[in-house]
Amino acid sequence: MSSDVQKVEKFNQQYSALQNEISKVIVGQKEVIDAVLMAIFSKGHCLLVGVPGLAKTLLIKTISDTLGLSFNRIQFTPDLMPSDITGSEILDENRTFKFVKGPIFA
Repeated sequence: MSSDVQKVEKFNQQYSALQNEISKVIVGQKEVIDAVLMAIFSKGHCLLVGVPGLAKTLLIKTISDTLGLSFNRIQFTPDLMPSDITGSEILDENRTFKFVKGPIFA
């Protein structure tokens, strides 16, 4: 058996195990789970849109926990400023500016 076939089989096993772990927390949303995982594995982006209560945040938190990644949530509000996301320079007690990272650096 070629090494490429072995790699694909190993990926398939790990992908199935990952799906099973996520499905223990997120029930009945297999298509959404697959779409988000495809975006992650293809180094793409995914925008989850829906009314409150559809477990969007829980899904991403569960995936990050399962993969051992960090997770940080940004609540968008009308008065949100770019520096609220990226961070900003803060004057510290020594009268020097220090960059404080925002949640995008999670």
